[in-house]
Amino acid sequence: MFPIAETLGLLTIHSLSWVAVCHALLTKHDPRAALGWTVTALLLPLVGPLLYACFGISRAESRASRIMRNQAPLEPEYAHPPLAKTAQEYIPDDIARMERIGRVLTEQHLCGGNALTPLHNGDEAYPAMLKAIHEAKDHVFLCTYIFNSGKTASAFTNALAHAAARKVDVRLLVDGIGVFYSLRKPWKQLPQQGVKVVRFLPPSLFPPNFSINLRNHRKMLICDNVAFTGGMNIADANLAAGKTNYVKDIHFRCEGPIVHQLRRAFLLNWGFCTNNYTPLPPACSLPRGESRCRIIMDGPGSGVDILDDVYCGVINAAHNYVRIMTPYFLPSHGLVSALRSAGQRGVDVRIVLPAKNNLFYVHWAQFRLLPTLLNAGVRVWLQPPPFAHTKLLAVDNYYVQIGSANLDARSLRLNFELNMEVFDRNLNAHIAGHIDNAIHLGREITSQWLESLSLPIKLRNAACWIFSPYL
Repeated sequence: MFPIAETLGLLTIHSLSWVAVCHALLTKHDPRAALGWTVTALLLPLVGPLLYACFGISRAESRASRIMRNQAPLEPEYAHPPLAKTAQEYIPDDIARMERIGRVLTEQHLCGGNALTPLHNGDEAYPAMLKAIHEAKDHVFLCTYIFNSGKTASAFTNALAHAAARKVDVRLLVDGIGVFYSLRKPWKQLPQQGVKVVRFLPPSLFPPNFSINLRNHRKMLICDNVAFTGGMNIADANLAAGKTNYVKDIHFRCEGPIVHQLRRAFLLNWGFCTNNYTPLPPACSLPRGESRCRIIMDGPGSGVDILDDVYCGVINAAHNYVRIMTPYFLPSHGLVSALRSAGQRGVDVRIVLPAKNNLFYVHWAQFRLLPTLLNAGVRVWLQPPPFAHTKLLAVDNYYVQIGSANLDARSLRLNFELNMEVFDRNLNAHIAGHIDNAIHLGREITSQWLESLSLPIKLRNAACWIFSPYL
């Protein structure tokens, strides 16, 4: 017979396994994740539950839920006018059908009177951003995922320090994981120069924080009444001049009432990190253009996959064409279904991916899922190097979506992302034209080419695809 102590120990160990199993079954939204953690907890007593406690998405979701709640504080203690939901304005009939999708999912109305200027690569974006920082008189709020060392980082560091010296309210929010992309961190000297600097959920042992999958992937700069957003980080790699190997990307200069929404987004991020929710200044941006815009803030604790649902909704609502450019293409089952449905309805669906990716395993994995899209009439091109980090969606002749989110599981399920819906025919023509230019330079992927791949290559691609929910 087992001694009583050993029996109690075994019971305790197996009880922990079943607690982990029950928690996974009740909290997971993805049956594959629930099954994986169930098997791990049962086959690895004690070790499995410990792994689940440290790295299980359920733990991340509890923190993420708190983040998302704090990003939309509508409770009485926060219900002062600057944080109220945006007021509805007249929506033309020709965009009302598409506009309703984002409004229902975000509970935010469009704001009109905005002007958006595309800025290609760091050669156009960084000088415009630095100029706005140098001209700021009241505040400079910068949020970025990566702030790498180099010439660009030095220019931004100096500009932020000089703005703080002018008594401008300067704040920098960098991601706790993104900071590890660079050994040297020039922004670390900024607190001594009057700049408020905060890291988003940095990993640490004391106090313990192992939620390495909770990353703030958002990019925005707000300088008084001008703002910038898109998918571009702060790094020399985005500079094209004099180089053949660089990272192509597009950022957007924003003017008009949408600046206030971006300012709100930054301050809510800042409030979560500091527990200090600064009241918003009154909205004072005058109309600057014809674009109608809406911010979409998404994260894993929102209860629903807002961005994924918006993508699916607008693609399902498309009548004429869908143009997509993304660096990482591992879409959800719902998004694959929406793209297939659009192709089968006769919508002209075209997707542009990099021919050479900086994440080779993502590049290989996406080839495994392309046949199901090609067979439904979706067409896919690979654009030649340099690597394009651009994230763009253009639907019909009036809808555009820009921002930080990729079409992969990390962006749509794990990261905190910020995108912007834009209803503007001129911007749509510019973005669709940019994507079509890449198509003219690229190589179309066909079912015949995918079928001709050797068996080892197909197995390699499929092996990477298995792990696509975690890439």
